[in-house]
Amino acid sequence: MSAPDSAIDYSAWTGRTEQARDVLSQNIVERIAATFGEPAPKDGEPLPPLWQWCFFQAPVAESRLGTDGHPLRGGFLPAADDRNRMWAGGRLEFIEPLTVGSAAERVSTILRIEEKHGHTGALLFVTVRHDYSQNGHLCLREEQDIVYREPNPPKPTSDLAPVAAQWSESVTPTPTLLFRYSAVTFNGHRIHYDHPYVTGTEGYAGLVVHGPLIATLLLRSFIHANPQARVRHFAYRGVRPLTVPTPFQLGGCLLEQGKARLWAGNEAGVAQSADVAFDTVTTDSPQPGQ
Repeated sequence: MSAPDSAIDYSAWTGRTEQARDVLSQNIVERIAATFGEPAPKDGEPLPPLWQWCFFQAPVAESRLGTDGHPLRGGFLPAADDRNRMWAGGRLEFIEPLTVGSAAERVSTILRIEEKHGHTGALLFVTVRHDYSQNGHLCLREEQDIVYREPNPPKPTSDLAPVAAQWSESVTPTPTLLFRYSAVTFNGHRIHYDHPYVTGTEGYAGLVVHGPLIATLLLRSFIHANPQARVRHFAYRGVRPLTVPTPFQLGGCLLEQGKARLWAGNEAGVAQSADVAFDTVTTDSPQPGQ
């Protein structure tokens, strides 16, 4: 019988690094653009913000996947057996644009691992830093928060109310949207495409909308509403799941100079909240991350 997670010394994982290389190829960019209904940038143009999540994916064989469709535990990330893995949120610093058509590198480092206890049980938080570079220049720095939680019923509502929106748009998630995003990110997690599994085994009301997909739509909505904004920082946090086919809204408002608050949710409350720090520009020069 294995030791409980609380008895495991995770210090051996802290500081581990992993390197991945990829080409931000035009054909993949066109698939991402089709998924979002956006025009595809050409070679030499900036990669839109958060599209880097569709690259640097390890092609794990099906024999190396767990029953939930995630890669088997262990290796770079800690095992955290018998827990559900979730993408909880993160923070990004946009330094200069990643460029379509060029090779890029991502160096990942485990910054910290923390065991916490909440009303849903034990939670293991793993924070990973990703540094994205092209031609020897650091372009994007990201901290990603991964949480491993004990199996329990998902949270259908939240007490977090949205701020009054200065702009908003509605999204009706479809199985096709989720399938395409899973495909373009090479994500085998079954909660996004396997309806019998996600409802019968994990207890969700329907297929779960990817956290990074929501974040990408949320930041895109900010850029559409504020075309003169140069995004510098983006921080987002998952609050509860969104599921197919229930519509949700993307909204936001400007706070003090150079800052905005964003949210995604519906009548059941906020599902994801985010903060943006930005500069205002008046030229057509390329913008970091957009």
